[in-house]
Amino acid sequence: MTYGGNDGAVPELKLRVSDENGDSDYYVKIGNDEGSSEDGGCLELGEFSEPSTPRIRRAFFCKWIKFFFLFAVSAGLAIVFFKWVGPFSMDKGIIPIINWERSTFSTPVLALLLFITVSLFPTFLIPSSPSMWVAGMTFGYGYGFLLIMSAVSIGMSLPYLIGSLFYHKIQELMEKYPKKASLIRLAGEGGWFEQFRAVALIRISPFPYIVYNYCAVATNVKYGPYIFGSILGMVPDVLVAIYTGMLIKTLADASGEHHALSAQEIIFNVLGFAATVATTIICTIFAKRRLKTMPIEDEPLLQ
Repeated sequence: MTYGGNDGAVPELKLRVSDENGDSDYYVKIGNDEGSSEDGGCLELGEFSEPSTPRIRRAFFCKWIKFFFLFAVSAGLAIVFFKWVGPFSMDKGIIPIINWERSTFSTPVLALLLFITVSLFPTFLIPSSPSMWVAGMTFGYGYGFLLIMSAVSIGMSLPYLIGSLFYHKIQELMEKYPKKASLIRLAGEGGWFEQFRAVALIRISPFPYIVYNYCAVATNVKYGPYIFGSILGMVPDVLVAIYTGMLIKTLADASGEHHALSAQEIIFNVLGFAATVATTIICTIFAKRRLKTMPIEDEPLLQ
């Protein structure tokens, strides 16, 4: 670049800017405008050029290819499960448990036991997914969903209230894991809606469900957005658990009666399983990306 005075060469600079992935290029031109003064001292910033259409199409097709690949892998795993893993697990473990459950408890008593386990197990850091599967086996989507969601709301409230008694201890523990803490700190920032959205995304993300129940209070998130955001964020997991229970019951009934599933039932179950897995992964990826785009304040937890 040269500059030769009033009558000499005019400076002109072109900058090439690429996005984070290096897929799209933009150009910035800094030079003398025709309408500038004779001194040539005025520099203007040119407009960004739009990314090329072929690259947009290529990115679009790549996303769909990834989706179909994910769906195909899920379908393959489902076929392996239905063909080999499922029958062995049914005969050795699941069928005896289901028979014992049906012969020992009545439906109201079983509903009460499931409600208690889903409500209290998270408080003692015990996974409640098996109880959700049993609820799906016994009550299906309708009553099973209402039973689980009402119990889950209690299971998420008790650790929140207990965690408030150990507020500073939890904060000290979180300071030892700054990367994880920076993620859940999002729930305590902003107003009611911002906290509600952050909690819902954290629940959908792969962050441990039981751990967040206790850590949430240390981020100063209010109880209202915490419980409503948690309920919304838990809906996908609950639906997956209910579907898993119903699928296990279908396979157990077929294995216990010693008859094979029809081709239509196999196709329906395989597609349903693959769609469930793919949807869960997509929701998780979406939640993680949304969390990364949300600003995080650089404030220590301990104050």
